[in-house]
Amino acid sequence: MFHNKLLPKLAVGCCLAALSFGILGCGGAKPAEPKATAPKELKITYVKSPLNIPSIIDKNLQTVSKEFAKTDTKVSFPEINSGAKQTEALAAGSLDICSALGGTSAILAASNGVDLKIVGIYSRAPKAFNIMAKDPSIKTAADLAGKKVAGPKGTILHQILIAALAKDGLKPDAVELLSMDIPPSVNAMLNGNVDAALVAGSDVLRAQKAGAHIITSGEGLVDATIVIAARGDLVKNNPDIIKRYLAAHKENIAYLAKEQSKAYDFTAQATGLTPDDVAVMAPWYDFDPEIKTADIKDLNDTQDFLLATGLQKNKIDLAPYIAKI
Repeated sequence: MFHNKLLPKLAVGCCLAALSFGILGCGGAKPAEPKATAPKELKITYVKSPLNIPSIIDKNLQTVSKEFAKTDTKVSFPEINSGAKQTEALAAGSLDICSALGGTSAILAASNGVDLKIVGIYSRAPKAFNIMAKDPSIKTAADLAGKKVAGPKGTILHQILIAALAKDGLKPDAVELLSMDIPPSVNAMLNGNVDAALVAGSDVLRAQKAGAHIITSGEGLVDATIVIAARGDLVKNNPDIIKRYLAAHKENIAYLAKEQSKAYDFTAQATGLTPDDVAVMAPWYDFDPEIKTADIKDLNDTQDFLLATGLQKNKIDLAPYIAKI
């Protein structure tokens, strides 16, 4: 028999054992980590060029802002057109979502250690990216051999130039590429300072109206994939934020389908084009945000281009940087 004086000690021991079991659980399980706090402010880029109709619709309807207002989350839309500057801001933590980022910029940033995730496709628009010339004797990429071409280096347009030359049996050094932004490239071509220009968006129509013609577009060469990218830690800790953003983005795409005339008017006002010009260009773009197998292939092809031209130093596995939300 136990002595009565031992009972209090046994009771204390049982309580300690129960407490210990409750803390550790079976097998010594650790307590659950606290959930990450949802941000109270989001910074999402506004990029309207070359013809980003869903973004222009959003600026007019405030679809994204209204969605996040439901949880008192403030949204700001810095205008950062440069892909490199978008990814720099992402890396610095001063930007949360790149609404429209060139595949080249996303891959270069990832290969340089930027923690980003591709969460959707903004657009595919091979017909919107073109090599153009004013000289009527330049009809094919082969005719560019030994000539000067102006355009933005390390971009989709540059990739199309390399692909077009290769298709005609020429190496990249068959032409002299002068790196400059699209509008001055068009001006240089129209003024006769270069033989051809790499042109996208509304500048294609501007060049055509000034007497230039399209040598080739990206069709059949490059899909011209523009992606939606976000900070990796935001995707990991707050996937609901990304889901809500993509849902609002899809609302803008649906508005384009249902209210085409109004959407074209918004776009004309934002770009300085006429609604008729917008109607000509809009069919060039596929705004389906779903990441498809063909998109992943195109991004891998883009990495091959970056590596072949020396713009990217280290090859990476793109799979960890693609997050299907």
